[in-house]
Amino acid sequence: MHRDPALVGALADARDLADGPDRLLALERLAERVDAAGDLRSALDARFALIEAYLLHGERWRLVEPVRRCRAAADYRPELLTDDEGPLLLRLQRYAVEALLGTPRVGLDQTRSLLDDLAHRVGADGPDAPTVAELRCRIADHLGDEPTARHWFQRWAGTLGGPSGGCPGCAPARRAELLAGWGEWRAAVTELREPAAAAVDCTDQPERGLVAGLLPELRTGEPERAAAAHVRAYRRHRRERAAFPHLAAHLRYCALGGHVERGLSVLAEQLPRLDRPTDDLAAMEFAAAGALVCALAVEAGLGLRTVPRPAYGGRPATDLDVATLGALLLAIANELAGSFDARNGTGHHSGRMAAWLAERPLAAPVPLPPDDEPHDDGPDTAEHDAAEHATAEQDAAEHASDDERELATLTIEMITAALDRRGDRYVVDEGATVVGRWGAVTIQFRRAGERGEVLHARAMAARRLPATRRAEAYAFCNAWNHDRLLPKAYAHDLGEELVLAGDVATDLAHGVAPAQLTVLVDAAIATGVAYAEAVAALP
Repeated sequence: MHRDPALVGALADARDLADGPDRLLALERLAERVDAAGDLRSALDARFALIEAYLLHGERWRLVEPVRRCRAAADYRPELLTDDEGPLLLRLQRYAVEALLGTPRVGLDQTRSLLDDLAHRVGADGPDAPTVAELRCRIADHLGDEPTARHWFQRWAGTLGGPSGGCPGCAPARRAELLAGWGEWRAAVTELREPAAAAVDCTDQPERGLVAGLLPELRTGEPERAAAAHVRAYRRHRRERAAFPHLAAHLRYCALGGHVERGLSVLAEQLPRLDRPTDDLAAMEFAAAGALVCALAVEAGLGLRTVPRPAYGGRPATDLDVATLGALLLAIANELAGSFDARNGTGHHSGRMAAWLAERPLAAPVPLPPDDEPHDDGPDTAEHDAAEHATAEQDAAEHASDDERELATLTIEMITAALDRRGDRYVVDEGATVVGRWGAVTIQFRRAGERGEVLHARAMAARRLPATRRAEAYAFCNAWNHDRLLPKAYAHDLGEELVLAGDVATDLAHGVAPAQLTVLVDAAIATGVAYAEAVAALP
């Protein structure tokens, strides 16, 4: 097919730009240029690159139009899509449909059109039919149409999702959340405890399931189990950006479980993340749950406690008393709920948030298990945690015990201990290499150097490219290395296919403290996951 060399070069230049608004703007303008030029293949490339950029920036709500344009181009010229791009486009179409659930900035009619199109493509009996049933169920529930949601739930329950479906390991948690929203507490607990139909390697588990069961277990008379689940899951969720949507459940557990002090501590620690939420739905639920914690704290005579709110944008840093913070969070929750309801033509989310705020503790609190995180060995008070909100790295360093700060020679046991504190799964092979999988990336940790003084982390993306795409792989790695410090990206040629990998090496010849090693491991995993996600989003 004919390709305009100038447009191909412009796309390469746009991809080489550093992540940020300039890159997004360049890709958006390029998509318009290739449309005007009639170069359909370049148009697909530009929009796949644009979609990748939106996903990396957490702007899933912007996917609808580029996905729709990719689909239209592929329908007009099916031969334009490669073997990999067909399934990829189905998966991106699901992402675009799911965007409706996270923000009111996506049109309801647009989403329904995309979902109907997806249903037509996968067929009533195809492997992705359960994916369509799940999406119809969740959208109906989002609109407050419980009967329709329950209808589609029955067609989804007990099935395995197809290639374009979400993580099958998290499907029970997604179903349990719906059941809990309908007041089916015991059914939610049962859903989470039933054995999986097939073994699934999911790095979000078990914490994803634990947090989904917090309120159902509390309401079905298992407060000790809920307490243990909260402490274990929060050890991980307190740091991970992608875990922001789970924080509302942690706050509601603290409120309804009678742990108001703990709730204030969690709210103070996580408040800065409300300025950069993963989506509007998570922000609304976090704000409502935080307002509930504040209301209960005021009732308990704690309304004059202060919580620091850091500066953001043009807003100066300030200290807010709990009563004022509660009013601020309530206003945020109400505004977002109103935006969802205005788009949906219902009052469902305003009513749901009002119901949350009317809740009160269900029973006397039970003791929380000890939190053995090195950064959380002080009392659970708002004053204690409020000053430690800046970053996870600062939090770990400032709260570490003396043992955690003491330098020691790097050992494999120290690496596995850092992963144990995160709650990650891993194996140690015969060569003393620690291997784990996080989503679409496998990461190996080992000691390198003459004396084993170098911490070496190698991240390998699950997706592999055919050797015929060698030039594209090299270009991708060069662009990654141009824009980012970690990991150092490269393509490993296996003959018929290419493995896209990345390395992070840190010289620890003078020793390393356990708290410092935890920060290094966190950074290696976070950058490795981002790298693998970028590889997975390649056209």
